[in-house]
Formats: sequence, C-alpha cells, structure tokens
Amino acid sequence: MRNPSASELRVVRESGKLSSGGSPHRKHRKDVESGGGSSGGYEEYESVYDPFDIVRTKSAPVDRLRRWRQAALVLNASRRFRYTLDLKRAEEKKELIAKIRTHAQVIRAAYLFQAAGEKTDGTPKAPPSPIPTGDYDVSPEQLATMTRDHDFSTLQNFGGVKGLAEKLKTNPDKGIHEDDSNILDRKNVFGSNTYPRKKGRSFWRFMLDACRDTTLIILMVAAASSLALGIKTEGIEEGWYDGGSIALAVIIVILVTAISDYKQSLQFQNLNEEKQNIQLEVVRGGRRVEISIFDIVVGDVIPLKIGDQVPADGVLVSGHSLAIDESSMTGESKIVTKDHKSPFLMSGCKVADGYGTMLATSVGINTEWGLLMASISEDNGEETPLQVRLNGVATFIGIVGLVVAVSVLVILLARFFTGHTKDEKDNVEFIAGKTSLGDAVDGAIKIFTVAVTIVVVAVPEGLPLAVTLTLAYSMRKMMDDKALVRRLSACETMGSATTICSDKTGTLTLNLMTVVEAYICGKKVNPPNNTSELPSGVTSLLIESVAQNTTGSVFLPEGGKDVEVSGSPTEKAILQWGVNLGMNFEVVRSESSIIHAFPFNSEKKRGGVAVKRPDSQVHVHWKGAAEIVLAACTTYMDSNEQLVPLDDEKVEYFKKAIEDMAAGSLRCVAIAYRPLKGETVPTDEEELSIWEMPEGDLVLLAIVGLKDPCRPGVKDAVQLCVKAGVKVRMVTGDNLQTARAIALECGILGSNADATEPNLIEGKSFRALSEAQRLEVADKISVMGRSSPNDKLLLVQALRKTGHVVAVTGDGTNDAPALHEADIGLAMGIQGTEVAKESSDIIILDDNFASVVKVVRWGRSVYANIQKFIQFQLTVNVAALVINVVAAVSSGDVPLNAVQLLWVNLIMDTLGALALATEPPTDHLMDRLPVGRREPLITNIMWRNLLIQALYQVSVLLVLQFRGREILHTQHDPNEHATKQKNTLIFNAFVFAQIFNEFNARKPDEMNVFKGVTKNRLFMGIVGFTVVLQVIIIMFLGKFTSTVRLSWQLWLVSIGIAIISWPLAVVGKLIPVSERPFGDYFVDLFALCTRRRNGGSSARRNEDDT
Repeated sequence: MRNPSASELRVVRESGKLSSGGSPHRKHRKDVESGGGSSGGYEEYESVYDPFDIVRTKSAPVDRLRRWRQAALVLNASRRFRYTLDLKRAEEKKELIAKIRTHAQVIRAAYLFQAAGEKTDGTPKAPPSPIPTGDYDVSPEQLATMTRDHDFSTLQNFGGVKGLAEKLKTNPDKGIHEDDSNILDRKNVFGSNTYPRKKGRSFWRFMLDACRDTTLIILMVAAASSLALGIKTEGIEEGWYDGGSIALAVIIVILVTAISDYKQSLQFQNLNEEKQNIQLEVVRGGRRVEISIFDIVVGDVIPLKIGDQVPADGVLVSGHSLAIDESSMTGESKIVTKDHKSPFLMSGCKVADGYGTMLATSVGINTEWGLLMASISEDNGEETPLQVRLNGVATFIGIVGLVVAVSVLVILLARFFTGHTKDEKDNVEFIAGKTSLGDAVDGAIKIFTVAVTIVVVAVPEGLPLAVTLTLAYSMRKMMDDKALVRRLSACETMGSATTICSDKTGTLTLNLMTVVEAYICGKKVNPPNNTSELPSGVTSLLIESVAQNTTGSVFLPEGGKDVEVSGSPTEKAILQWGVNLGMNFEVVRSESSIIHAFPFNSEKKRGGVAVKRPDSQVHVHWKGAAEIVLAACTTYMDSNEQLVPLDDEKVEYFKKAIEDMAAGSLRCVAIAYRPLKGETVPTDEEELSIWEMPEGDLVLLAIVGLKDPCRPGVKDAVQLCVKAGVKVRMVTGDNLQTARAIALECGILGSNADATEPNLIEGKSFRALSEAQRLEVADKISVMGRSSPNDKLLLVQALRKTGHVVAVTGDGTNDAPALHEADIGLAMGIQGTEVAKESSDIIILDDNFASVVKVVRWGRSVYANIQKFIQFQLTVNVAALVINVVAAVSSGDVPLNAVQLLWVNLIMDTLGALALATEPPTDHLMDRLPVGRREPLITNIMWRNLLIQALYQVSVLLVLQFRGREILHTQHDPNEHATKQKNTLIFNAFVFAQIFNEFNARKPDEMNVFKGVTKNRLFMGIVGFTVVLQVIIIMFLGKFTSTVRLSWQLWLVSIGIAIISWPLAVVGKLIPVSERPFGDYFVDLFALCTRRRNGGSSARRNEDDT
C-alpha cells in the first residue's frame, strides 16, 4: 500500500493546528523557513505535493500560482479569482508593453537613419515652422515629436534649452510663475500630466459575476421548472409560490453579493489612485515647492536626484553625473548618461545616479509613458498566502459538503420513488402507476433543489473572499494610520513579523536636524555659528563648500521674510548653518561653477564637487561621515588660515570629539577641501566626465554635530513590539556610537551592558563574517552602525534563513534590494525615493516608527478576523448539514428548505463576513506572539468553541425535529399546520442561534464577548438588520419561505434556545485545550495505521518467501 501523500496529511493537519500562543519559530514538519528543511530553510515554494502551500506569494513562480487555481473547488471562478493575479492578462500586458517599446525604438532608429542620410555639406535642417498655440511659439505636437524622436537638431533650432525656455515663457533657473491662471493656461494648451484611465467595473458587471455561480444557475433552472409545473397543476394564483420564492431568494443573494463586491472594488480604486499620486519638488518663481505629479505642467523646472522618477518628458537644463535607468521604457537594463549632448529625458524612467534639473516639455498622454499607462489597465490582482490557504480549506469543506449533498439527494429520491415520503397531510407522495408524471417531476425537482442548496451552504465560497474584504477594510483604515499598502499580501504578512529592521534617521528620530556643535580651526566653536571666532578665509571656504556641495537650495523671499531651506534633513541643517554663518546662497552659487560632481554615495559615505572659481582656481569640496573624511585629511586650517599637519595627537583630538558627539546621539559630518592647480584638471568635457576627483590629501575645514531628537512615543512603540514578540533592530549608516546612544534612548538596547558585540556591530564587521557565522550572530544583533545597503541585505537574508519573518524600513535607492528581499518592505513616504517606494510593500506616510507598529496590529487583526469568520461559518456549516442529513435519512423530510437555507447562507457568507471581517484591531492582539506562517488556521480553541456550539444547536434542533409536536402539544392539530409550525420554530431558533453566536465569534479566547461591540457600528447594524429581516420573514413572508406566524411564546422559545449559546460559550472557555494541534493526533494515527498495514504486508511477504 502507498504511503499518504503530503497533501493528504496537510488536509487532516490543516484543520487542527494551534496558532494562538504558538511560537513563530516552531519547527513544523514542512516549515523549512524555520530551519527544519534540508535546504537550510530558505526555499519558500518547497511543497511539490500541496498546491495550497504557498507561504510567500511575493515573486511566486507562475506555475505554482496556476496549480492552486486548478486544484480549488470553485462554484464561481469569476468572483473567487477576481482579486488574484490574472495570469492570462499579465502575459498580455507584458506583450503589449513590449510592442509599445518596440514601436518607440523603431521610430528612433528611423530618425537616426534619416539623420545619417542628410546632406554632408553642413547645412542645418530648416527650423520647424512655428505653429502658434495660445501665447506660446511652439506646439505640443512639435515638443512631443522632438522628445519622442530624441531630435537634437530640432532642439538646436529652437535655440537650445535657453531658446526653448523662452518659447515656453519659463526661466531655466527660476521656473514658471506660480499664479493659478498661468498654470491653468498651460494645462489648456499643453495638456495636464494625467492619462485616460480605463473605467472600473460597473455595478452591472458585478451583478453578472454574481450570476455566474454554478449552484445559483442550477437553482434558477430548478425554480423555473418548479414555477412552470406549479402553475400548470395549481394555477397561477397558488402555483407560483414554490418556484417564485426560490427565484426571489436567489435574486436577493445575487443583489447583496454584487453590492458588497462593488463597494469593495471602489475602495481598491481609491487606494490605487493614492498609490500613483507621487509628491515631488518643482521650482516655481525661484522657490522649490512640493506638488503632486499630476499638477506638473509644460515649462516646469524640476530638480532630479538619485531614486527620483522622471515625472514628464523633457530636456536636461543642468546636471552632474546624471545617469538614467530607462529600462521601464526600453526594456533594456542599461544605464544611460545624460548631458548637453544627450539631453532628452523620458517620463517614467528612474534616476540611477547624480543630480540635475530638467525642463518639462511634454506631459500626460503626449509622453510615451502616458501612452503606455493609458494602454494597460490597472490590475489589482495579487493573491495573498492566507487567501491561497483558505481556498484549500474551502475546497476540503466543499468536497465534504458535496458528498453530503449527493448522499441526501440519493436517500431522498430513493425514499420518494419507493413510496416512503409523505406530504404535510400524511399522504404518500409517489405511488407507482398512480402518481402523474408532472407530480413526480415536481417532487423530484424539490428534492434536487434541497440537495443543490445544501451545496450552496456547504461550499464556503465566501471564505477566501473574506480575506479580500478584511484587507480592503484594513487598507482603508491603515491610510488613517499613515500607512499606504502597495501589496495586499504585506498586510497579512505583517501580522507574522518576528523582527523589524528599522532605519534610525527619520524613523526612530524626528528628522529635524540642527547643527549644535562645531569644531573649526582645530578647536570647538561655541555657538557653532559664532563667526567672530573664525578667520574670514575659513568662513569663505566653508560657505563655498556648503553652498556648492549640496543637493538642497535656499530661497530668500521678498519683504525680508525668513529664508526657506529645502533638501534632505541633513542638507537643510547644514545649509541653515551656512546661512547663519552669513552665506548668500544665490551669490555664492553664481560666483563659481561646478565642473564635476561625485554624488553622495551610501557605500563611501561621502559626496563631493569640483568648483571652478573666478580666478580659474579649482577647489574640490568633500562632505560626509566624519571619521571617513577625517581619515582622508592630512592637514587642517588654523585660526591664522595656515595649513597645519594633522599629527597623531590632533587626529586623536578630533576622534575624541567625534566620539563625544556621537555618544551624545549627534550625527557627525566633516567638511574638507583640496585646492587644485588648473593644469591638473581636465579641460576637455569628455575627459572631465570620466575624471576621478582626488579623495586624499584633504584640508579639514570643520566637523559638525547634528542633533536629531528621538520621536515622542518611539520608546513606548519599541516596548510594545518587545511585548508582542517582535524584535526591533536598528540598521543605520551613522557612526556606531551615535547609533548606540539613540538605541539606548529608544529602548532598543536595554542598558549599557547590552551595548557589546554582537548586539552592537559595525557593518564592515558583519560583512567580513562567513555565511555560517552571519547566520549564527544575525539573531543577536540589535544595532548595526556604519552599515551599507548591502550589509542590510545580508542581514535580511541571514534573518530569513534562520526562520524570521522580516520587515525592513528603507528610504534610499540602494535600499531597494533589501526592501524587495524582505518579507515586508516598508518605504518612507516623506524621505523615501521613488525607487525605494516601488520596491516596497507598504509606504509609511509620516516616516514614523509608531506607524510601523500600527501596521503590525493591523496585520494581526487581519488574521484574527479571518479566524473569527471561519469559526462562525464552520459552526453554521456543521449544524445545517447535520440537521438536514439526519432528518433526511430518518424521516425523508428536511426541516430547512431551499429558501431558508439561502437566507442562512446570506447571513453566514456575505453579512457574516462584513460583520466579523471588519472588526478593528485591539490592544489584546499585541499581547500574543507573532502568528507562524504555517500555524493552523483552525486552532484548538476554535475547534472547542465551534464543536460545543454546533453540538448544542444540532441536539436542540433534532429534538425539536423528532419530538417537536409533543413538546408543542400539537399532536392533535391538523398535520400540515403542526409540521409547518415545528419547522418554522426550528428555522427561527436556528437563525437566532447564529445571530447570538456571531457575538461569541468576536472573541474566541476572551470571556467578555461584548467588549467594544458598540464601537463597531457595522457589526451592530448587520445584527440589527438580520433580526429585522428575520421578523419580517416569519411574520409576513410565510408563503415564500413555507413558514407560519409564531406566537409570542414561541418567539421567546426561539430566543431562549439561542441565548443559551452565550453562557455555554463562557463554560466552554473554561475547558482547557492541548497545546498540540488536534490535527497532529489524526496525522500520527493515520501514519501509525499505514505503518501497521505496511508492516503486516511485509510480514506476509516474508512468510511467502520462506
């Protein structure tokens, strides 16, 4: 006999593992991520047997995604797979993008061929004839053609960038005027920076999708047949009720489903628009202002830096080492350098290196990017691990339900055609040779309808969709908590996070830097902007360095208002210090020119510029991490403006100063320069572009300490994480001592005793370890200082290999690999570059660590809400199935008919999901350990709760089914009325039992199930709506539901039966449950039986051999 397959074992085990209180590091049989696998615990898609075992859908292989879709038991594929990745459309999208890219490349190739074939006599091409558009001397078509074809000769004919700026009535340095009429005029003439988006699905499309449910289609056919037969046999006045009531119930189910799905889709549309709304800086009226990407107009001057997205088509005004990644448009991962010979920039591309400014020439649909985005529809599709697992659970339950339904169908048909089924008047319904064909068919259709309705109730079609519902709700609410979710799966994965690797600056700190200490001329200057202690020559050099070696800017408003400083927090702090020293930014920038630049590099921790002064002398200015720049210096300038060699004593003095500042949680930055003789600097532009600026033999000008205070509440947030079993690690590029001081202040390090290796480690030390050593120390690391982006990536990989579910924060372009590698990548919304945001799963809009902790709460809430819904739905499933099966087998009659079961299905599926899947998170969630990604969905606690409730409901309702007439004293009443009254009481008590049990499902492991219930208005509204509808059904819609009006005494009996579920739940929670998942016992038993049978077979074979 064959051994059980992994999928068979999983089906048994899936239904019974314990999750609450379980360790995230528990080694499951197949959980190689927690170190139990043969491959070292890093394969995420290891199960080749179980299609539903996908713990990480981020970058999951397409064949794995296709396999679980094929394995799922689905009644309505268009609805079930609506919010999963459309594999066919994804392929079509790739093909369409490739076609558009090819088209653009063919146009450029044709242009180059045409240019090569032009006259060689040097006669320039005739300038384009101006087509006046509004007040501008150039048309949108001319601009679009020029940038699309990269037509350099047309740009020259316009008079270069300056000439083009004049035609567009803008200034290459100061940009356009900021008044609204000017901006509106430009939008009218050149278009807005938006593109036509494909309309979202209409409500009618959702109606059509809801109609595609196989069982509902069968029920509609059955209803139509029943309607036709009823009218034929009983006439139109009485005969339409049976068929009409089923049809009406199906229509209501379709309508409620469509409304729920439509509202959900609107939420996703709003979130998509929010994702695309990039905020960036433009220069208007000489001032840098932050605007939405959609508000950019032709003529805008836009600063660009590493990691930015090029927001429109345009031409380069000025740039230094500017390199663009054009792969999003060309499909080729080749970095293209931009300069005055190759000035054309394409919208949608990313800045890979350097910085510069551009002039926007085409926006929106006039750009290739706009055409591309207008051609492809936004696809919300992306499955989450929980969604895949729930499809597995739904398939298993559905198969059980299908078997039950077929059994009921066979039993009822057998009883019917053998004459064992009686009607309400105690008459035999079918007598061979006497009953008419119409009556026989009508009876068979009713039986078939009940069986199909059992399938509707049994197959939990809404279970996987409940994930989407709770995620849509959570994503909308998370926006209020300053978190924008880019990937659905990140929302739930965050609930399993066991560690958070956080940046320091701006996340744990306020990102409001100020220069509070300065060492200049070999001594401490107090206050740091005290120019009276500084010689004019040193002050002049410092001001030149601060003004030129920056990506920020300073704007001086008219009327003597305060200066406006823009740029990164570090740049702003140093620029403000420069202003305090007497710097006039515009004047200093105009007096000298930058001839070469080395943009700040997170690997080298410094950036520099070469500046040509009016006297043709060249100064190379460097700025960066204090100890690194200090190591490159050989002299410093003293108070007499003399160069003094840096001897060991002075180096130690400066090192001690850096350590003291770092210990005071200051970020230390050194400023140095080196004068060059003209002949050592290349004059040819091509040579200059590849020239490497001297990095050694520098003159130290200043070491400054920047204070960036901890965020209020960050210590409490860190402590909350510790309590919740989530370890917070600080990974920063700052000095190790600065990192240590901030970590102690934030509570990441408990005391000075913790501040030792490997708790506290430098990036280069971690990098130098072997892979085995990194795996050993990774879990112990609390603070990593002077780390490069690659160090962060190595740490993430090591932590994941040791079984952690890792969340990582990042803001820089070089953080993209770590953000992508992590289970959850968290990009910073304020300081984060577009490259970092695109690689992330969630954007923290306020850059605050406390918001990261809120995301953890929401992630846990998603998982908890799904478990509540599963407990509630399985209770209804078990009770409804058992009652109908037992009744069918024993008496040939089912107490819950098709219409009643459809109403129960509506309570259980759509309304139940709305009520339970939208519970807001509570602090109680942070008292637990993280949920392991292979922890069971149905825990021992849930099994206990649902079995107690289901057994109670089944027992009471079966007693009513078989002894109801005696209990109600209706033995002597007319048979038809007495049976209907009994069945109505069963139906009413069953529905109220589900309503009361909905409260129990809110708090599966807490005694007080009413805690916070009034704050959840949606829950209260749905419960109230269900009660009102139930009253209306019983009191006024008896003809449709085959019920009778109940007396007030029987109403009290119904409510009394239901209300017992509350004290029963309290008593049930006193019953202890095993730590070991129930499912494991069944797996062991199954394996033991298999071994015994195999052992017996082997023994027999051995006997035969002998």
